[in-house]
Amino acid sequence: MEIESAGLIIVVAVLLFSFVGLLITRYKKCPSDKIMVIYGNVGQNNDGTSRSAKCIHGGASFIIPVIQAYQYLDLTPISIPVDLTNALSRQNIRIDVPSRFTVGISTEQGVMQNAAERLLGLKNSEVQDLAKDIIFGQLRLVIATMDIEEINTDRDKFLEEVSKNVEVELKKIGLRLINVNLTDITDESGYIVALGKEAAAKAINDAKKSVAEKDRDGSIGEANAHRDQRVEVASAEATAIKGENEAQISIAMSNAARREREAEATKIATSAEKIQTAKALQEAYEAERQAEVARSNREKATLEADVIVKAEIEKRKIELDAEAEAERMRIKARGEAEAIMARMEAEAKGAQEILLKQATGLAAIVKAAGGNADDALKLMLTDKMEELQKIQVEAIKNIKIDKITVWENGGEKDGKTATANFLAGMIKSIPPLNEMFDMAGMKLPSYFGETKQEKTDKSQF
Repeated sequence: MEIESAGLIIVVAVLLFSFVGLLITRYKKCPSDKIMVIYGNVGQNNDGTSRSAKCIHGGASFIIPVIQAYQYLDLTPISIPVDLTNALSRQNIRIDVPSRFTVGISTEQGVMQNAAERLLGLKNSEVQDLAKDIIFGQLRLVIATMDIEEINTDRDKFLEEVSKNVEVELKKIGLRLINVNLTDITDESGYIVALGKEAAAKAINDAKKSVAEKDRDGSIGEANAHRDQRVEVASAEATAIKGENEAQISIAMSNAARREREAEATKIATSAEKIQTAKALQEAYEAERQAEVARSNREKATLEADVIVKAEIEKRKIELDAEAEAERMRIKARGEAEAIMARMEAEAKGAQEILLKQATGLAAIVKAAGGNADDALKLMLTDKMEELQKIQVEAIKNIKIDKITVWENGGEKDGKTATANFLAGMIKSIPPLNEMFDMAGMKLPSYFGETKQEKTDKSQF
């Protein structure tokens, strides 16, 4: 009993340990760069309808076995090149707008639920294609509401309109817009190039106008000098020459300043574009590297957990099966032993009952014989005598004698032939009844006749 109790305690302890281990493995923590989506039976909304999923960011939760499961949504930013071509502006002029959008799964409440319902299980490439389609549509819509002059000159307004429209549509599938980077905008008709030439021509015309005005001032000064009877002709001419020189210098300085600013603007634009492109590539490469490292760690941890837990469960199952089989064999052996003991006890009781009945019968026979055991024995033998005679007769009854050949040479002793002696010998092979009674220590009744010995004994008297 002590061994059975100890075994039961061990089994209960193992089951309890296994249950606690299962509970620990079902408590899942959500990394900071992911959203854990729990689906299955996760409760109800405020309006009484069943919730499709429960989203957790930066926390942990217990996953109920059988009725709940979980997956992760990766928060790694996705860089999407969007090379929009032949987009129709409000002036019906088609333009090309090469750009790059950076998006990611939103952690905003409500928007996370959209991501769980629409993006769970999709690969990054599938999410990128879905976002790209949305961005293409909204970018064309914004361009269609603006003039080329606004798009070309007021980039901030253009980016603001693009971000506002794209952000609204991306939230519907659980994404948010992180950054928009536009490069050169071109059109197939050359309208933007023409706007640049117009601006350059306007600057040139303004400079020419300034020169003409200076020339006019010089002519006026010259006329005044002649009007003053050339009193100050020399001075006026000097002033005119000076003014002319200053105008030319001003023109030259203006041209130089314009060229310098154009060169500086080109330099700044080119540098900024290259810096932004390099920065975007660097961020994309770093994000991809971190994503690969996180994915590798997650797959390794998942594989280790699955292998170890399965091995422990299989080991525990084998041990429990072995213990159960041993217990079953012990119970079976105990039952067989008890059955054998019960059968032997029953046989012993039966034999005892038979002996008791025989003893009771013998006691009754002895009592009937007046308490004399010899007389009781004779009574029993007398009762069995007929049966003994039958057995003797049966012994020779079935002997088959097909032919007997007897060689006789006349009479024999007492006048008997050999044939008679042969038959008499066969009959004598059966013990006479009186001899059987003699062997039993009894005598035949007188009505069966007297034996030769009895006759001899009587003749002596």
